[in-house]
Amino acid sequence: MADKLIIVESPAKANTIKKFLGGNTKVVASMGHVRDLPKSTMGIDIEHDFEPKYINIRGKGELIKSLKKDGKKAKKIYIATDPDREGEAIAWHLATILDEDKEKITRVTFNEITKSAVQKAIKEPRDIDINLVDAQQARRVLDRIVGYKISPVLWKKVKRGLSAGRVQSVAVKLIVDRENEIENFIPEEYWNIYAQLHDEKDKKEFEARFYGKNGKKQELHSKEEVDEILKNIKNAKYIVNEVKKGEKKRTPAPPFTTSTMQQEASRKLGFTLKKTMSVAQGLYEGVKIPEKGTVGLITYMRTDSTRISEEARAVAKQQITKIYGENYYENRYYKAKKDAQDAHEAIRPTYIDISPEEIKDSLTKDQYKLYKLIYNRFLASQMAPAVFNTMSVNIKANEYDFKANGQSLKFKGFMTLYVEGTDNEEKEEEGILPELQENEEVILNKINPKQSFTEPPARYTEASLVKALEEKGIGRPSTYSPTITTILERRYIEKEQKQLVPTELGKVVNKLLTENFSDVINVEFTAKIENEFDEIAEGHEEWKKMIREFYGPFEKEIEKVEKELEHVELVEEVSDVPCEKCGRMMVYKYGRFGKFLACPGYPECKNTKPIVETIDVPCPKCGGKVQVRKTKRRKNYYICENNPKSCDYISWNKPKKGEKWDENSEENKVEKKTTRKRTSKTKKTKNKK
Repeated sequence: MADKLIIVESPAKANTIKKFLGGNTKVVASMGHVRDLPKSTMGIDIEHDFEPKYINIRGKGELIKSLKKDGKKAKKIYIATDPDREGEAIAWHLATILDEDKEKITRVTFNEITKSAVQKAIKEPRDIDINLVDAQQARRVLDRIVGYKISPVLWKKVKRGLSAGRVQSVAVKLIVDRENEIENFIPEEYWNIYAQLHDEKDKKEFEARFYGKNGKKQELHSKEEVDEILKNIKNAKYIVNEVKKGEKKRTPAPPFTTSTMQQEASRKLGFTLKKTMSVAQGLYEGVKIPEKGTVGLITYMRTDSTRISEEARAVAKQQITKIYGENYYENRYYKAKKDAQDAHEAIRPTYIDISPEEIKDSLTKDQYKLYKLIYNRFLASQMAPAVFNTMSVNIKANEYDFKANGQSLKFKGFMTLYVEGTDNEEKEEEGILPELQENEEVILNKINPKQSFTEPPARYTEASLVKALEEKGIGRPSTYSPTITTILERRYIEKEQKQLVPTELGKVVNKLLTENFSDVINVEFTAKIENEFDEIAEGHEEWKKMIREFYGPFEKEIEKVEKELEHVELVEEVSDVPCEKCGRMMVYKYGRFGKFLACPGYPECKNTKPIVETIDVPCPKCGGKVQVRKTKRRKNYYICENNPKSCDYISWNKPKKGEKWDENSEENKVEKKTTRKRTSKTKKTKNKK
């Protein structure tokens, strides 16, 4: 009989903490949630003050029996699920299922799975925090009500199986709104004038850009303006009339929060949010390392705090000074953003002496990449700033001003180890200018006027969408990944390279929701609700009161929309393609994989056909039409309409006008190989038949 029973969520976490606990202690895993709302019904008793009807999750019967058996035998039960609202809710459900004496069951949490953290937690148990549980219940109940009440409207008016969600629908709205901005964007013309110059002393070339006239900035919007300036400086001397020298410091980024980790892993490693969180979970719960056993390598990965412990700060100082020297260390404190919960530390390595290189062979490739990113980001956050020597020069050509800026690295500081990525990687770096003096004449090599046009805003990527959701207060660290995963799986959006693009289905669903449920599907409401969840978690608001206040107006809105849409049929877009079975003109429908053609005579005529998308560039090999198709993973590829009958053209890359077919190019060798494999597989299938 075990004196102590410790329940965690996963076997990996159980294996990691077992070695820290001596004596008669048993550690078991609940395998995540054990109870939840039913899948087949709403599971909320609206008539009885929104009481949730939780049931044991299907397939967990034997596990629950085993947990109850272990609970009966133990003198003390410690529930050590994750240290967040979700973990608190799981702890509460486990306590309910075990049905043991309240004095026997206690709650422990740790932000990192290290010996000192686990032992300290066991010595300082607490009661289950019902405020955190209620905040999680409020989220679950509210989201279930919204989903169950709005989704049927989509089933009636678009297609069965679709879903709406409080956060996911707002995320789709952001993506659709951005796409509309791009489509409606009107480019504006602007010009720059660049002067390629060199100084007489060392003949070093540099570039200066037109600034304005007589010290006043002037923007150029037409060729006429540019021509006027060029005429006025045709034979001008270029005289340096001001030189400013200075020093610029660049400070490191804070250690990771969930959001910044997801953004950097997307930018630098090409990880999806789902992959980042999965790999981080494994690093947190524990990895087997020779001679050390199973080790939890990072702190808890769901956090919006940049705070780090004094102990971690001291260890970072020791490591930095040992490897780089005293002048590379700077003790830094990072201010948490206004609405950060700050319950946990930032994401950091638990053992700073375990470097990524040292344990590379014990990690998967993905674990190594993410661990290195977290490790370097944390160390860099406690390092000295990088220092640059800067030089700013104003050059006169008659009454016109040209400016040149340059910088050179004086001290690398934190940049020795880590530089934060950006969503716009095309940022220009300033070069080094020659040593110029005031009143010195510099020689013009070439004047280069350049016409440009303003560009529309960029589409969201997973990284930039997470950033936008966080800035607007939509969702919390634990919700970003499942939200984006859901809308991708529902086919409301799809990825083109790294960009998130709304599908036709996504646009139709968004239009219906925003036109009819504007009070719920909007950024301000979603952010306000998140703040209310925080109030519940802090014990300032009662969760059922919040649901009651939401449900009254929401129910009226649902009734109003259902009444308004009762006699409204979605007008189906008619195509110019006749049905070859009955002759009716086929209509456009929306399915799981997007738009397709269907006969309007259903159910008498069930004919459907895919929409073949073509491009306006002929096949580089035979001149036929090139079709755009998608792989199972929704990646575009390009194939000749005559493939495989008389042409074998197929390519990942969109062909360009005038492109000539190169039989021996590496890309086409690969594509031919792919085509052969596909063809031979088809032949084998036919032979089997």
